[in-house]
Amino acid sequence: MSDKEIILTQDGLNKLEDELENLKSVKRREVAERIKVAIGYGDISENSEYEDAKNEQAFIEGRIITLEKMLRNARIINNDEIHVDMVSIGSIVTVEDLEFGDTMEYTIVGTAESDPLQNKISNESPVGKAILGKIKGTTVEVSVPAGIIQYKIVDIKK
Repeated sequence: MSDKEIILTQDGLNKLEDELENLKSVKRREVAERIKVAIGYGDISENSEYEDAKNEQAFIEGRIITLEKMLRNARIINNDEIHVDMVSIGSIVTVEDLEFGDTMEYTIVGTAESDPLQNKISNESPVGKAILGKIKGTTVEVSVPAGIIQYKIVDIKK
């Protein structure tokens, strides 16, 4: 991961900080205990518990490094930077699919905190890119693998 600026909402920052704290204070201890127990089984050259614990330890340490770098390069979007007259990062946007009439509500966030299952889409996703900077009432076309989808921006709020 490069030293690219990581755009986060305050909520996203809090979640990353909580994850980092959990990895450092809880998960590190848990995996160290698993390694200790696995070593107690004897020969570690053919010990699958030891290998699993060491792999998990490597994953945890890698994730800690990644999170620390993300937090170092974080830029927090303040509430006053979120617009209601134009789609920006942090905006909650209601869009209507013009073909099917379905409406969806998305929160536009930085890549690091995107979670489509929570309707948090990245500003770099196809839909995020298409609606970023647009105003209420605008129709946008989004290129997706299935073709072109037309969305109308119905509402923008904080």
